[in-house]
Amino acid sequence: MMKKRVAVLISGRGSNMTALIEACKDPAYPAEIVAVLSNKPDAAGLEVARSHGIEATPVPQKDYASRTAHEAALNAELTRIAPDVICLAGYMRLMSADFVGQWEGRMINIHPSLLPLFKGLDSHARVLESGMRIHGCTVHFVTAEMDGGPIIAQGVAPVKPDDTEETLTARVLSMEHRLYPLALKLVAEGKARMVDGGIVYSGLGEADRLSFGVF
Repeated sequence: MMKKRVAVLISGRGSNMTALIEACKDPAYPAEIVAVLSNKPDAAGLEVARSHGIEATPVPQKDYASRTAHEAALNAELTRIAPDVICLAGYMRLMSADFVGQWEGRMINIHPSLLPLFKGLDSHARVLESGMRIHGCTVHFVTAEMDGGPIIAQGVAPVKPDDTEETLTARVLSMEHRLYPLALKLVAEGKARMVDGGIVYSGLGEADRLSFGVF
């Protein structure tokens, strides 16, 4: 089986990156992580990746005078790596429309809410303030609109009456660690594709439907 080449972009400890690394250890998994890049040179996830024998390279934003210059350097690294899929895993930097356009349809992200609800930061606190009784996470294709790309898969978690931001964050993060590998598998197998700004599914079995929450 020819595995899809995956590059992961992080800014911090990379817990979702670690979940993807563990999933990729399965010989039957259709993807392999070939590189990890970070806009933060001290991101703890870089050392985690190296400990698994994965190339890990910082591309610090502070070393560049503008976002355009930083994105050019990041794009050069990605072009060298030649990934089939790019996974954003806690990459805390907005990308320009030009940059996203170069990788559109091949870049995915995980966000801690049931999009299109609660885009952006502080989603857990905002859910609690809203009085919502359900919460969750979403894996989506990346487009120029922040957290606005076509949804690949979602996972739902309850909001309990005694939840704090910390307990809710932990519950959703645990779900993220399960959902992201499943969604990447769907993309790597070509079962979920971005076409004309929307999502197209093909070849889904019953297990896929149940696992990915597609229907």
